[in-house]
Amino acid sequence: MPGSKFTTEDPFTYHTSLNSYHEYTLASSRHPRRYTESTIARSEALKDALPHPQSLPQRHPLGLYPERISGTSFTAKRAVNKQTFLYRILPSTAQSSWTKMPEHPLNHRPHSAALNFVPDQLIWPPAEIQEDKTFLDGLQMIGGAGDPTTKNGVAYYVYTCGIGMDEKQAFYSADGDMLVVPQTGVLDIQTEMGFIRVRPREICVVPRGIRYRVSLPDGRSRGHVIEAYSGHFDLPELGPIGTLGLANVRDFEIPRAYYIDTEEVTEVIAKFGGGIFKTHIKGSAFSAVAWHGTYYPFKYDLGKFMPIGSTLYDHQDPSIYTVLTCPSDKPDHAAVDFLVLGPRWMVMEDTFRIPYFHRNTMSEFSSVISGGFDLSRVPPAMYGMSGLHNFLSPHGLSAAETENAMQKTLKPERVPDDTMAFLVESCYPIGLTDWAYGNSIKITGGDDFGGFKRLFKPKI
Repeated sequence: MPGSKFTTEDPFTYHTSLNSYHEYTLASSRHPRRYTESTIARSEALKDALPHPQSLPQRHPLGLYPERISGTSFTAKRAVNKQTFLYRILPSTAQSSWTKMPEHPLNHRPHSAALNFVPDQLIWPPAEIQEDKTFLDGLQMIGGAGDPTTKNGVAYYVYTCGIGMDEKQAFYSADGDMLVVPQTGVLDIQTEMGFIRVRPREICVVPRGIRYRVSLPDGRSRGHVIEAYSGHFDLPELGPIGTLGLANVRDFEIPRAYYIDTEEVTEVIAKFGGGIFKTHIKGSAFSAVAWHGTYYPFKYDLGKFMPIGSTLYDHQDPSIYTVLTCPSDKPDHAAVDFLVLGPRWMVMEDTFRIPYFHRNTMSEFSSVISGGFDLSRVPPAMYGMSGLHNFLSPHGLSAAETENAMQKTLKPERVPDDTMAFLVESCYPIGLTDWAYGNSIKITGGDDFGGFKRLFKPKI
């Protein structure tokens, strides 16, 4: 049956349907440190928190401050316009001055001159989890391209963490949408719009500008983050597929409002133009009692993905596994395509079923969450490994795997249920940070050029 089986339950409740207009108002415990599952899961309306029909009353009946966060320009077409009104106990402008944090590991802009652009095929073993780091402090940039100040490009990160962020701390990126992919461990992401629990085999997107805090309900965690500077993550068009297939709109989950009522000072950390800054605000960053709009974080269970495949011959392009996409400024070239490679049947006749030899105009970054890539298994100790096949660099599997694929007797094959991997395609060549390049392993053919045998037999 579709949907993943999770060992950790989700105590939060959600509304569904990505890109729909949502409006929520909920009551909250005044003692956030003592919330329980039943406290969070209930949906008790707080009367008059959401004004009707206007969005900006002269005086809010409950004394809340209206505040809008815009994800697109005001004049963007209605179909793509993203904005949300928050009704906060205190406005975000109740803050101190911003100060730079030059010591923070994220405090750098991925300019081309500072990155290593190489055509090698590279892999990274699973990152060692840093027990004393939070999600924010444990983010390590692998590489990227472009510039957040021009809203054009992408960045890839690995994160490891063993402790949750402080309860009086929040973070946001003004540079891009952040797509979070846990590989091990569970994340509770408290956002301005409410709580989201993200487990392995789930993903979460926090759009640019929305503040959030990450805690660890089940201990340490590891995973990846893809930051898209260009536009916003959205569903790909279905075209000839029709109305059903890939990731269905109804399966995306949006948090319900949950607020914290306090006057304690909160630290807010911002990623802005590649730099890291901090300020302090009066009250909580999560003081929105109600909200309405089209701009919000969301999560998705990758186990609900409905794959489309070849049922007769040939190996289809991996684009048929796209969950979310983000446009670049180049027509028909995505800044980011996020693909999932999970359980499914492979039934093609007289077909080279494994990934064929390829030189792609899109760079390809991949990682194993569990199981492996398709029918190729990975030892559990290597779950969390990742790799990069850069822009137009040749890649494919080994000589032994190729020989086996050519000689095996073909029959319907089931990709195992525990298989879950993701692939990120980008139109940009990806440059690597010194840290990532220094910790990478090159996949090379060696002196024997990969051990491939000459099979050519010309007919005379």
